[in-house]
Amino acid sequence: MTEELKKISKRLSKILKEDRYEHTLGVMYTSAALAMRYGADIQKSMTAGLLHDCGKYLPPKEQIRLCEKKKITLTESELEMPALVHAKLGAYLARHEYHIKDTEILDAITYHTTGRPDMTLLEKLVYIADYIEPNRKEIPGLADIRQIVFTDIDRAVCLSAGSTVRYLKNGGKAVDPMTINTYNFYKKKEE
Repeated sequence: MTEELKKISKRLSKILKEDRYEHTLGVMYTSAALAMRYGADIQKSMTAGLLHDCGKYLPPKEQIRLCEKKKITLTESELEMPALVHAKLGAYLARHEYHIKDTEILDAITYHTTGRPDMTLLEKLVYIADYIEPNRKEIPGLADIRQIVFTDIDRAVCLSAGSTVRYLKNGGKAVDPMTINTYNFYKKKEE
């Protein structure tokens, strides 16, 4: 880990809850492993993975208030589903508090919860690392996705997006349109 990442890690260890911090480290190392597998930039993967949940140090209502204060535009879906807000807030904080200027890293943080159609490789790495990292509670299909991701990342993205859509719909919860668009894009790619 670079000195810069060590500094960020130390700062996050003080503001995130312990289980969130452990998850963050899991995402950082999982995205780094995937970067090695797919020939992506390991440092960018580690940076995006480490910072992906940096906006989760506040409760959801306070995240929304901070977004309003910082003029971060939230969609109707994000306001209805506050669990999504930390992604945009995190990208803002990564830029302004942690001094990350690389837009590829910032985009990976922005889209790590919903994904988006035609993601960059780094976006896919962080999106899927967030889903499969070792600290994640076992859910149906997770073991399969953990295996598939090392041979076909697009298939893994499709499966995880599909699983998220089903889980939310079956639980009677709203589904962000971007997650549906992500699933449809990667499903169509398989056809």
